[in-house]
Amino acid sequence: AQAVSGTLLPVDSGDGAVPSPLLRQDQLLERLDFVVRSIVELRKEVEELRNSLQHLAVEIVGEVRTHLEETQQVTRRRKFPFTRDRSDSTGSSSIYFTASSGNANTDDGESEGGYTTANAESDYDRESERESEEGDDEVSCDTVRTMRRDSLDLVPEDESPLVPDSSLEEGLGQLLEQADRLHHGDEQDKREGFQLLLNNKLAYAGQQEFLWRLARAHSDMWELTEDADERRSYAIEGKEELELALQKWDQSAECHQWFAILSGQVSEHESIPKRIQAGYVFKEHIDKAIALKPQDPQLYYLLGRWCYQVAHLGWLEKRTVSALFEAPPTATVQDALQNFLRVEELSPGFSKAGRVYIAKCYRDLGNTSAAVLWMNLASELLGNTKE
Repeated sequence: AQAVSGTLLPVDSGDGAVPSPLLRQDQLLERLDFVVRSIVELRKEVEELRNSLQHLAVEIVGEVRTHLEETQQVTRRRKFPFTRDRSDSTGSSSIYFTASSGNANTDDGESEGGYTTANAESDYDRESERESEEGDDEVSCDTVRTMRRDSLDLVPEDESPLVPDSSLEEGLGQLLEQADRLHHGDEQDKREGFQLLLNNKLAYAGQQEFLWRLARAHSDMWELTEDADERRSYAIEGKEELELALQKWDQSAECHQWFAILSGQVSEHESIPKRIQAGYVFKEHIDKAIALKPQDPQLYYLLGRWCYQVAHLGWLEKRTVSALFEAPPTATVQDALQNFLRVEELSPGFSKAGRVYIAKCYRDLGNTSAAVLWMNLASELLGNTKE
């Protein structure tokens, strides 16, 4: 006990007292306590800063969305009814399952090699140069998406930076009207429509009517672009949008229609077996779309194109398909003719190209007088497509 007491008391050494081990421990504990208190205070400050950043991110997203909506209202020249207007050509919907080896189908109806999907009637001349968006009020799509993605990372799972559902539904109708109008417009309109839908994807990604229009816009961009890699990218992205949509809305005719079209567009950049498989996918989803929407002339036009091309497969192509698949696709010129006539029955003068194909079917069946009649009827319709 005396030894321990001696070690705990200061010892005189002439110049002053030397701190004992007990004093050193007290100082150390005091410093540790100070550090702990500092850490606690720092943690509180970090939490307050984090909450401030979350609120700031919500405000930024709200301001960007408000700015985009104001921009859309400024650029809107007039109100359009919420309908899907028909044009005299099939536009970007004219994607079909076809046989092609790179050579165009001749007037003699000669067979074509291989399988592919194509767009035979484009409503505009394709240009390689992609036009940039103009005006100070237009916001870059990539910037908006990056800002929104970063802001979502800061927001807890139980909080949402989006505006209330009532506000979203209120703006959805106007957005769909404008998207439909731009889709039926010229090349610049289609580009603007694609950008418009991309800018609003975060807000309306859970809406069926929005998603199939977004996929349709990807198909439009596929047609406007000549670079092979960009075309494939647009088609794949649009198809992926609809793959998710069909898991929730399998009863949507539009989702099936544009999934078929985009599947064909993707297959143009794939191998021959994948093109063949895409033909089956195309037919399957067009049939489903017709079952869901039997009064849509566009669907019968697409099916007619598919039948016409399958009917003109040559011996070599049929043998190739038979070697790869147990049940090769079958269709006759008569099948194609019935589908094209169904288009005229539902909507007379729906498509200039549709009447041309009726004439081609009658020609193949040996009815020359009917073929001439339908070619004259086709010439009465206005049209500015390459075909």
